[in-house]
Amino acid sequence: MKHYDIIVIGGGGGTKLVSPPARAGLKVAVIEKEALGGTCLNRGCIPSKMLIHPADVAHEIDNAHLYNITVKKPYKVNFSKLVNSVSTQVDGTSDRIGVAYKKNKNIDYYHGTATFISNDVVDVNGKKLTADKIIVAVGSRARVPDIEGLSSTPFMTSREALRQKKQPKKLIVIGGGYIGVELGHFYGGIGTKIEFVVRSGFVGKEDKDVRKEFTRVFSERHKTHFNVTTRKVSYKNGMFTVTIENRDTGEKKRLRADALLVAVGIVPNTNTLHLENTKIKTDKRGFVVTDKRLQTTVKNIYAIGDCNGRFFFRHSVNFEGEWLYKALFSHPHNKPISYPPMPHAIFSNPQIGGVGVTEDELEKQGKKIDKDYIVGMNHYKDSAMGDALRSDHGFVKLLFDKKTQKLIGAHIIGPEASDMIHMCIAFITMKATLTHMLDMIYVHPALPENVRNACRDARMKYPS
Repeated sequence: MKHYDIIVIGGGGGTKLVSPPARAGLKVAVIEKEALGGTCLNRGCIPSKMLIHPADVAHEIDNAHLYNITVKKPYKVNFSKLVNSVSTQVDGTSDRIGVAYKKNKNIDYYHGTATFISNDVVDVNGKKLTADKIIVAVGSRARVPDIEGLSSTPFMTSREALRQKKQPKKLIVIGGGYIGVELGHFYGGIGTKIEFVVRSGFVGKEDKDVRKEFTRVFSERHKTHFNVTTRKVSYKNGMFTVTIENRDTGEKKRLRADALLVAVGIVPNTNTLHLENTKIKTDKRGFVVTDKRLQTTVKNIYAIGDCNGRFFFRHSVNFEGEWLYKALFSHPHNKPISYPPMPHAIFSNPQIGGVGVTEDELEKQGKKIDKDYIVGMNHYKDSAMGDALRSDHGFVKLLFDKKTQKLIGAHIIGPEASDMIHMCIAFITMKATLTHMLDMIYVHPALPENVRNACRDARMKYPS
C-alpha cells in the first residue's frame, strides 16, 4: 500500500491540487480514467469553442450582404478536416499534461478508474493507495433521459458531437440549455439543418429578458418545437424518428433526421467511485455533499467542481482548487470558502454573458422594480458600434440596488457578450455604484458604450 500527501481523483479540474503542491515538495497521486485535462479540454468548453468560431465565421459570410459584400455561394466546409484538426490539437494538449507529470518526481499518474475500498483506501488498477488528503474532482457527464427506444440508437451527446467524422444533413437537438444551443449553433452555422425539441424554453436559467430575446432570434434561425415531451426514438436505415407530444394538447408529431443530439443536462461521475464503501454522502442527484470548506462528510476528503453540485464551470472548479490548495497547504486556515461573483457565458449566436442576480431572482425574493431595484437597459442598435455591426438584436441589462445604487446583476446578449461581461464582473466585485460606472470614460465608438448607456438609462429612473 502506497501513501501520499494528496490523492487527486480526476485529471481535469483537480489539476490545481496536483502541480502546485508537487512543486512545494508534496507527494501527489493523480488518477484519471480518461484523457488528462477533463471534460473542458477533451469534450467540452475548449473543443466546442474551437468549432463554434468557424460557425461564427460562416455566419458573418452569410450576412456579408449587409455590408454590400457579395460572397459566391454555396461555399464549402471541410467538416472532417475541421473536426480532426480540433481533435488533434486537443489531444496534443492533453498528452503534454501527462508528459509534464512524468517529469515531476513528486507526481505519480495512474491511468484507471478510482474506487474507494474504505474511507482511507483508494484502489486503482489493483493498487491500494492512501493519503493524508483526498480530493474528489471527477466532474460530470451528459444525462441520458429515459426515453423509449433511445438507448438502442446511435444518438450523440456532447462527447460524440464534438468528434463526428461526417457532417449530418439534418440534426435534431433534444434540449434547449447551453450545451444544446452551442452545439446547435455550430452545426447549423456550417450548413446542417437543425430542428430543436424543447420541453420548456431556451436557456432557462438566464434573465427573463435575455431568454425572450434569445428565443426570438434563435427560433427565427432554427425550427423549434416548444412545450413538448419526447416520447419515443427509433433508428432505421441511417435515419432517426423522434416522436414528440405537445404537453398541453397531447398532439403527436414524428420528426426525422440523420443525426440526433441529446443535451438535457448533466449528472455527476460519482457512480464509479463505490462511495457505498465510505461514509461520504451524496444528495438525491448523486452530487457529493460538502461543507463550507469543501470537505465531504468524511474528514480530510474534499470534493470540488461539477461533482459537488455548486457550479458547473471550469472557471469555478479552478477557483475552488486554488482556494483549497491555499486553505490546506500554502496558507492554511479554517475560514469557509467565499465565492466572488460567479460569471458565465453561452457561446452561441447570439452570445450571452451574465453575472450576479437576475430579475427573476429579485422577483422571487419579493423585490419590486423601481422600489427595491432599478433596471437600466440599452439595445446594441442604439449605439454607434452596434449600428456599425448592423445589429438586429442584443442589449445590455443592468440591475442596481435602489438604496445603495450598487450594481447587483448584469446580463448581456449580443456580439462579444462574453467579453463585455468582464467589466461588469469587475464592477460587482469591487461593489461599484452607478456613479462610479458613469464617472468612467468609455472608448468611442466601442461596444462597452452600451454598458454606459444602460447606466444612463438607470440614472434617469432615480428621483432627481
